[in-house]
Amino acid sequence: MLGKKTIAPFLTLVSALFAGCTGSPDGTRVVSDFELDRYLGTWYEIARLDHRFERGLANVTADYSLRDDGGVKVVNRGFNTKTAEWDEAIGKAYPVGPPDRGQLKVSFFGPFYGGYNILELDAENYQYALVAGPNRSYLWILARSPDLPDRIVRSLVEKARDLEFPVDELIYVSHDVPAD
Repeated sequence: MLGKKTIAPFLTLVSALFAGCTGSPDGTRVVSDFELDRYLGTWYEIARLDHRFERGLANVTADYSLRDDGGVKVVNRGFNTKTAEWDEAIGKAYPVGPPDRGQLKVSFFGPFYGGYNILELDAENYQYALVAGPNRSYLWILARSPDLPDRIVRSLVEKARDLEFPVDELIYVSHDVPAD
């Protein structure tokens, strides 16, 4: 049991740990001239680094829409190849810093937020993005359609490699399961 003398430092430590989870990986820079309204809508996951919360999922999409409180509703959806069922997670996201920076904090678990950092974006048409979490263990290549030209995928992978992400561990996502 924590006493009154230990609770304040404990809460400070926990807050500092979780606050650090909303930043971007060292040595990376998020995009500028970002327009959230143009980023809203459906994105298809083209590639990702493996994590237990997405393990075994195909046909993964993320849908972003505005919330009444000015934040973003996040609906991640994927087909679980082991159970043959669709999995869905609903979260919320909020901009971090100036609104023209491609940086959000996202939560699927109550008060705990993680970084959502757009490192590369098709600035003209918002058709593809390279997104990182708070560290180099989280990386996604997203597109507005389930297929992205190989030259663009290679370019995004090279950018991630230059930023020292473990791109040899990327999982390329299948989009061959019919939607229900």
